[in-house]
Amino acid sequence: MPIEVFENWADLAKAIHDSQGKKDPVFTKLQTDERVIARITDGIYRQPASALRELISNSYDADAGRVVIKTDAPRFDRIVVEDNGLGMSPEVLAHLLYHIGGSIKRTAEGQGLRVTSSADPSRSLGGRKLIGKIGIGLFSVAQLTHSFQIVTKEKRDRFRTVATVTLKQYSDEPDEDGTQKFESGKVNIWREKAVDIDSQGTTIVLTNIRPEAKSTLRSQEIWAAVEKAEETAVAGELPSIDPPKFHIGRVDPASGELLKKSGGRFDTVPWERSDSPEGSFRKLVQCVWDELESSNPNPKLDGLFDYYLRMVWQLSLAVPLPYVEGHLFDLKVGNSAQVFSISNTPKKSIATPIDTADDHPLRTYLNLSDGTQPADRFDVFVDDLKLLRPIKFTGLPTTTHALKHPLIFLGRCREEFGDLPKALSGGVLDFEAYLFWTPKVAPTEHQGSLVRIHGSSGTLFDPSFMRYQVSEQTRLRQITCEIFVHEGLDSALNIDRESFNAAHPHAVYITRWLHNALRQLATVQKRVAGEIRDQSRNKSTELVLSGIQEVANRLWLEENEDPASSPPPVVLSDAKAKTSRSASDTYVFSRSAVVGAQDEPKRAKARSRKVILEEKLTSIAQVLASFGLLDSIPKRKQERLLRAIYEILDAPEE
Repeated sequence: MPIEVFENWADLAKAIHDSQGKKDPVFTKLQTDERVIARITDGIYRQPASALRELISNSYDADAGRVVIKTDAPRFDRIVVEDNGLGMSPEVLAHLLYHIGGSIKRTAEGQGLRVTSSADPSRSLGGRKLIGKIGIGLFSVAQLTHSFQIVTKEKRDRFRTVATVTLKQYSDEPDEDGTQKFESGKVNIWREKAVDIDSQGTTIVLTNIRPEAKSTLRSQEIWAAVEKAEETAVAGELPSIDPPKFHIGRVDPASGELLKKSGGRFDTVPWERSDSPEGSFRKLVQCVWDELESSNPNPKLDGLFDYYLRMVWQLSLAVPLPYVEGHLFDLKVGNSAQVFSISNTPKKSIATPIDTADDHPLRTYLNLSDGTQPADRFDVFVDDLKLLRPIKFTGLPTTTHALKHPLIFLGRCREEFGDLPKALSGGVLDFEAYLFWTPKVAPTEHQGSLVRIHGSSGTLFDPSFMRYQVSEQTRLRQITCEIFVHEGLDSALNIDRESFNAAHPHAVYITRWLHNALRQLATVQKRVAGEIRDQSRNKSTELVLSGIQEVANRLWLEENEDPASSPPPVVLSDAKAKTSRSASDTYVFSRSAVVGAQDEPKRAKARSRKVILEEKLTSIAQVLASFGLLDSIPKRKQERLLRAIYEILDAPEE
């Protein structure tokens, strides 16, 4: 039976009434009220950073090689996002404006409008795996402003298209006539002649920044708290709240003028004006790690940076970019780290060591790709900074931890969900991952797991590791994990792309896989750390034993004229001793008589202490023998004497 579309809900209600007593039901389709669109355009995103992230993602999907964001920091009266992507034809722009939430990406319609690849609608024309999916990314700017301009042009088009958009802010309040009418917004569009025929790309100009967004971008809440603390501080005392160590300047909320100029600058940033954009960003990353060297064991971004610098950091984590010092998969670790392969077996799984002595890049051992396309250049600039993923794997500071080198766990998994229909399983899930253990992670916001879908992420690091319930708090604070999803999971993303539907089969599967990987990591880390501590303890014990024996040897040589001789061995025997000395000049004593009945200690530290105690006892016996004092008393008294000495040595210090 064909689906009937009704003009309004009243017509549908009439059809329902008319169906009474009839055999055939009413067939129609669900329709979205404009209030839903109004809600979306009013801003489902949580922070100004989310809006910029979505615009960068749109540029990536348009095959841009370069995105430049100018923010007018620290005033933020105007923000411009410009890319050199393919641009939009009038047809594509019209579809965008008339189908909010109805993206043509990943569809045959998108192929027809040359938005996506003709061979694969899930890829851009240039072959990139698409980030966007539902077609609301552009309207994330509602978090920043309700009015913006789009300037877009395709290559060889003699005209550029300009659109000014005014979004209507959502309100639950009825209109003056008592009704509720919802309007997403208004658009003015025109075409103007272009001078540079070969230019292409899209520029988004944001003006009239919302007061709330401007306040956030200016870090006004932070500065207000700092100023209040400065005003109330007692003379001669430091204020109770410190300003951010690094910031882009303080702005007077009323006048918009910059405040607190010192040293010729209003800002305090870790780079110099003469530094390149990439060099400046590298210094931004390094200043966080430098905190570990300046007695800050747990550097946090919200304590070091103002909102703007934190936003830049979040953007650098979220979009597809190269790493600041190279991808982990491209490292040649040799003997500088221990590497393991994660087992996908759900129960009793054990991580397998990988021999990296041949010094090949890590990706070669498990044929890892992470979905990157090295030849596909994508540069993002925010004001004076060129963004890179701010995650370091080399040049990390040394610590007092027993394990001095990182532990790296690599995994790859493909689940077909063969027993379930695609409607229930969500289809194929294919991903790769690493878990990087190191004694110190900086900043602390990188402690956790981060999921990337086609190189992009809006979730940032999850310190709970997808709600891992095992009490491993210290160890979890030493792990950075990234999961690179090549196929699947995007249907589990919530509409803001900043969280997942935890009940989705793909989210459930990855959660279980990650928890299994964490258990494998914990098992290996405990074992390796234990082995290193035992080795270190054995070396330390050997040094102590050597020092103790040296005293006995020196005294024997001083009391005996034969330089080739050595103190007689002293043995604590588990069998009952019948004589004080054997034919080989060895003193043999009953262990039970001298040290008492003792079980073998289970802990390595206790075993080491026992060995040292017995070495001290036997060396004292050798010293007594050097002076002839041991032979001057009978065997029973010898054992009683040594027993008393042992009890004194073994007495607790507290």
